[in-house]
Amino acid sequence: MTRAYFGTDGIRGTANSFPMTPEVAMRVGLAAGKRFRSADDRRHLVVIGKDTRLSGYMLEPALTAGFTAAGMDVVLFGPLPTPAVAMLTRSLRADLGVMLSASHNKFADNGIKLFGPDGYKMSDQAELEIEQLMDGKLDEHLAAPDKLGRARRIDDAQARYVEIVKATFPKKLTLKGLRIVIDAANGAGYKVAPVALYELGAEVIKLGVDPDGFNINHEVGSTDTRSLKDAVLKFRADIGIALDGDADRVVIVDEKGNTIDGDQLMALIAKNWKEQGTLTKGGIVATVMSNLGLERFLDGLKLKLERTKVGDRYVVEQMRAKGYNVGGEQSGHIILSDFSTTGDGLLAALQVLAVIVQSGKPASEVCKLFEPAPQILENVRYEKGKPDPMEAAAVKDAIRAAEASLTGTGRLLVRKSGTEPLVRIMAEGDDERLVRAAVNDVKAAVVAAAKAA
Repeated sequence: MTRAYFGTDGIRGTANSFPMTPEVAMRVGLAAGKRFRSADDRRHLVVIGKDTRLSGYMLEPALTAGFTAAGMDVVLFGPLPTPAVAMLTRSLRADLGVMLSASHNKFADNGIKLFGPDGYKMSDQAELEIEQLMDGKLDEHLAAPDKLGRARRIDDAQARYVEIVKATFPKKLTLKGLRIVIDAANGAGYKVAPVALYELGAEVIKLGVDPDGFNINHEVGSTDTRSLKDAVLKFRADIGIALDGDADRVVIVDEKGNTIDGDQLMALIAKNWKEQGTLTKGGIVATVMSNLGLERFLDGLKLKLERTKVGDRYVVEQMRAKGYNVGGEQSGHIILSDFSTTGDGLLAALQVLAVIVQSGKPASEVCKLFEPAPQILENVRYEKGKPDPMEAAAVKDAIRAAEASLTGTGRLLVRKSGTEPLVRIMAEGDDERLVRAAVNDVKAAVVAAAKAA
């Protein structure tokens, strides 16, 4: 069944345009409240966190109105990382958790992510059931006057999360003596990330900690590390850490200003956990976007790489199904299921810092474990509502020809984004010339098809 609202990571769109409107947010509250409210007389609870986007002030009360009208009590956290909302959903024994965020997107976008009572992202089936309820009449889900929910804010959510994250850092270690630049992307982690690093002993230099509703992910954060690199070099820091807008992903910059992506971080954690005997199932889970170099490095350690389609939710599903405790994406979503149910940028950074501290070596020597195979990624934007460029015969022919050119030496991946109107074209292999030619040929075909539509 086609989903009208939910994509690969909840509901997402431009603020005040369908589907990211107050009406849709209220319908989500009413429908999810109906879906998760059982028949008994106990009070039902939903927790809501958000990042720092201006539109959060619009969507948060609309969601609250829907949930309270459906008879659910609401606890509001204010700005808080996505993984913290997942953790506290379970910790507070809530029936449902909600995060308002569009992750690494600019301020004009926003999104609604739902978590079940176990702290895991909602299943496709549960989202379909909520969608079906959303399109019904609004007054079908209203609670009786004496069953209306209550809403309140709690002030210690950030402190709770900081303590949970700090507890994942080995107790025998300290960050004392390390100078760390933290870039919180002017997003949800702008308070908790510097505090956690400072309390673990580090000297902390802060970037991206002055949100104004508009500057989330603007020239800061994991998608734009230029300011972080400059700060690391200027202050002679030992390491730089960049989070994204909702702090569920991380990118590292070493003391020389080199960027360390999620593939390298997964390799580092997997190797360290294998040596400690804590890595389960003899491998990790990553998506089809992860570099061939990661696969080869893990193979050298006699570790498996299980691949999934793109999206951290699919990584988590595979980890849960097969018992892996390390997984993630090249973009920096790192899921460590011993500690968290979803990607957590700060938590993953602490695991990397633990290895650096234990080794006594600089980040540049510790964090780069393999040479990536040449990999090229291009995005082509298309207009919503127009014919799908992926269905064009010329595009299909170009994809077949590009795949044939890479046979035995690399691979090609062409897919539509689940969160934006983009076609993503990725190729990798040992021959960079062939890789670039394959990407350029497919890109040209997609661009032509998008213009002709």
